[in-house]
Amino acid sequence: MPAVLGFILLLQGSAPLRAGLDTLYSGDFERAAAYFAGLAARDTTDPAPVVFQAGAYIWWAAALDSSEFELARIDSLLDVALRRAQPAGAEFWRATALGYRARQREEHGHSFSAAKDAKAMRDIYRRLLAADSSCADCYLGLGVYDYGLARAGLRSAPKDARSREAPRRDAVAAAVTQRAALRRTASSSRRGDRLRRYPGRRSTRESAG
Repeated sequence: MPAVLGFILLLQGSAPLRAGLDTLYSGDFERAAAYFAGLAARDTTDPAPVVFQAGAYIWWAAALDSSEFELARIDSLLDVALRRAQPAGAEFWRATALGYRARQREEHGHSFSAAKDAKAMRDIYRRLLAADSSCADCYLGLGVYDYGLARAGLRSAPKDARSREAPRRDAVAAAVTQRAALRRTASSSRRGDRLRRYPGRRSTRESAG
């Protein structure tokens, strides 16, 4: 999200959130989703656990290589997160939820609405940094946004081409960074499963190290 836009961001989170993220990073997506659901039920005004519950399902779907897995649930959770993130002081989590939603919309072919969400996310991070330059996760969000633009191969295009491609570019910026993180996590999860099944088996690279 990630971390990448995608945003699984640690510095803004409380200790309970970080505990859930440790579970998510370990590849136990189902338990992470249930854990964040519990946190969200405990405080029905906090957007953060709902954002991460949606993220857990997104990572789980990526591990299954299924863009349709729990799609309705993910969309519903992001809607809830965005409603909870309306009040002043919750802008960071609103941006994070918008980044996830941009990723989802791009994944399902809705490039223009994805671009709108990606731009809104970027603008929120910029506003937060203008008010408080110590928001490290805001720098991360903007950095991976630019990384997505570079990966999309459009930053060096002629100006008129950039204008024509702007909606697609912004959608790709959000989606590329999400996908990169999800693939790495899914790969780590599969590798962890192999190591648990065959604890004595090590890769050639590990053996050489």
